[in-house]
Amino acid sequence: MRTPDGSALKRARLEKNLTLEEAVAALNRVTGGTSDTSQLSAWESGRRRTGLRNRRGLVTLYGKPSEVLFAHQDGRDGVAQVLHQAQGTLVTRWADLVEAMISVVNGAREHLVVTGSRSREKAYLDAIEAAVVRSPDLVHTRVLYGPPSHPELTEHLVRLMELRDPGERRNGLRTLNIGYAGRGETLERFFVASEAKAVVPLPSLHSAEGFDCGIVLGGEAAAGLVHHGREACAAARLLGTIRDVRELPARHR
Repeated sequence: MRTPDGSALKRARLEKNLTLEEAVAALNRVTGGTSDTSQLSAWESGRRRTGLRNRRGLVTLYGKPSEVLFAHQDGRDGVAQVLHQAQGTLVTRWADLVEAMISVVNGAREHLVVTGSRSREKAYLDAIEAAVVRSPDLVHTRVLYGPPSHPELTEHLVRLMELRDPGERRNGLRTLNIGYAGRGETLERFFVASEAKAVVPLPSLHSAEGFDCGIVLGGEAAAGLVHHGREACAAARLLGTIRDVRELPARHR
């Protein structure tokens, strides 16, 4: 239940006399992640749900049980509202899927999150690079699940690092984050999301091979996938140099 002081998660921070910046720094020391103040603020307000790794870290940091700290995020009303808003539009042709994904990229203004290690569509990768050049404040996050499956993706990652130094910050945030989760560490997932729109590729409705269909999402669902991707990247190993990309295990086929 909420109180005038906000959620139990926020009250736990205030009881420790920690600012958002201090709490995030302490959390990252516990988890080894790269969470930031905007994420913690969203968790405290209930606008976003905290991932498992950061939940464990916050339980350790604050010394309070998970069911107390995150009750405001896990209530049935909040979950039902998100599900209700997650209705999307189905696309069933490869050309339409690529067009929808490029539309997400071109419309991104604050965040652009891409997950998966199998991208190779030139027009799509070119659009991402153009967005990075066009919008210096755009925070671009890519999460790899295992090494790139195709050389086109490897070269795309190298070009991104040539366009932006992953170590530089704007407005207090890294604007290029490439995270690597080794094969077998977690299940691979595929989507592209901005703060306003997202596309999730689906298995083909036409054959037993490929992912040539997808669902287009907006609103809270898209913003939620941005949050998902940023948390996934924070839990992954950050690739900070072109050499890091070049030294990934070969999986090209």
